[in-house]
Amino acid sequence: MPDDLRHYSRQTTVRLIVGGILLIFLVGGGLILYFYGSGALALGFLCFLAGLTPVVLIVFILSLLEWIVKRERDN
Repeated sequence: MPDDLRHYSRQTTVRLIVGGILLIFLVGGGLILYFYGSGALALGFLCFLAGLTPVVLIVFILSLLEWIVKRERDN
């Protein structure tokens, strides 16, 4: 067990999120490809990326705010 539990928790959360996204891409993309073809697969990836964009922006903004707060606390 690691000494820094916050780091361990953050690392585990990131791994779960990346694994879930990969699972959706691989399994979902494979099923779309199997049933509908490559044109639908391209559109499916485009829709998934469009849906993921707001989430990525929110995470980026929150990470930026966290970095600013940590930097100001040190001063």
